[in-house]
Amino acid sequence: MKLYDTRTAQKQELAPAGPVVKMYVCGVTPYSPSHVGHAMSYVYFDVLRRYLEHRGYHVRHVQNFTDIDDKIIQRAKEQGVSTTELAQRYIDEYFLNMDRLGIKRASVYPRATEEVPQMLELISGLIAKGYAYASGGDVYFRVTRLPTYGELSHRRLDDMMAGARVVPGLKKEHPGDFVLWKGSKPGEPFWDSPWGPGRPGWHIECSAMSLRYLGEQLDIHGGGHDLVFPHHENEIAQSEAYTGVAPFARFWLHNGLLTMGQEKMSKSLGNLVSCKDALDRFGPEALRLFFLSGHYRAPLAYSAEAIEAQQRALERLRGALRPTDGAGDGDGPSRERVDPEPFRQRFTAAMDDDLNTPQALAALFDLTREIYRARESGRDVAPAKAALSEMAGVLGLDLRAEQQDASAQPFVELLVQLRGELRVAKQFALADTVRVRLQELGVSLEDSPQGTRWRYLRPNVP
Repeated sequence: MKLYDTRTAQKQELAPAGPVVKMYVCGVTPYSPSHVGHAMSYVYFDVLRRYLEHRGYHVRHVQNFTDIDDKIIQRAKEQGVSTTELAQRYIDEYFLNMDRLGIKRASVYPRATEEVPQMLELISGLIAKGYAYASGGDVYFRVTRLPTYGELSHRRLDDMMAGARVVPGLKKEHPGDFVLWKGSKPGEPFWDSPWGPGRPGWHIECSAMSLRYLGEQLDIHGGGHDLVFPHHENEIAQSEAYTGVAPFARFWLHNGLLTMGQEKMSKSLGNLVSCKDALDRFGPEALRLFFLSGHYRAPLAYSAEAIEAQQRALERLRGALRPTDGAGDGDGPSRERVDPEPFRQRFTAAMDDDLNTPQALAALFDLTREIYRARESGRDVAPAKAALSEMAGVLGLDLRAEQQDASAQPFVELLVQLRGELRVAKQFALADTVRVRLQELGVSLEDSPQGTRWRYLRPNVP
């Protein structure tokens, strides 16, 4: 299997350093609802993990939450809630949406606010080695001290200044130096440190978390292409400076961005489609199929028409797996069988070639076409259907998801009504028990001022 490494700008064979593939993926900043751009990125890395596990690897997957930053502080003030309450609300929503998409849970989800001691230790170590310095309550990293700075983004230091997220200020020795620790302002959350009260900078959290949960060197570090600079460039600098181990990550994988027209979809631009709205409108399988129809490194243009086309394609896949009245679905040894191996080989070759999901899907749809043809001629399609279901599962596509038991719905409605009555009666422990049991049965509840909505959780295909 070969993957494209952003740092070397070429495809290289994946050869993990140990028995476990150590993968770190940058998570969300939970100050507003997750949008479909987030969903696209996490679907891609979910498929990467699924395929690695399909090939027999064990994957330790770490994904963080940046649960303290300027935007969270500002939004919490606007809403009159604590930063902790705001972040938790959107973290809970994030998990609901990702579960609906069938994205496997990471091995661990560290939060910035819970990892401050590790960050302080890392910052102190960088200061001791001369890579960082304190200035006016802040701490900055000296980018000029690291000769390899800029290798990931393939730019010289002087060229990076226009894209820097941190505005150069008088406290810094060099305009490219980036903040590791930010002195607190009045009314902001803060932690004590040797340099005064403050909070960690954006970049240091990922280095501290990956070092704690995955060790000094990663096999794969992933995220959106917009994180290459400055975030990932700075992660490399502070991680390699602290540990002395290079490269910090053996592969850097970056997905292309989801666009609305000519612009990327982002919170800052405000041109968002929430993940929940897209899931409610199109369903998880069609949305996932839409993402996988493009290569993960390429930009993808969001449109309702494109996803609706994938809904029709999804129905064709599901139709191939439905039982029929004809003899083709049987297990008769005397009939000719459809051989799925050529399609399986094409699928594997595509996935081994830098996770080429468009070509992998082409193999699935060609096999689907063959299943339909074979049924007409009376051939045995049982092995082909099994192969189709297996390959779809590797892509996280659950072709059985439409088959919810309609007869169970009245009982779900009754339990939801009962829970509501228990809450009105202030019997919250019993109400929580009903919610937990429904969750265990694959039903999720969403409370709002308009009432409680329920939906089936998407089964997580192994």
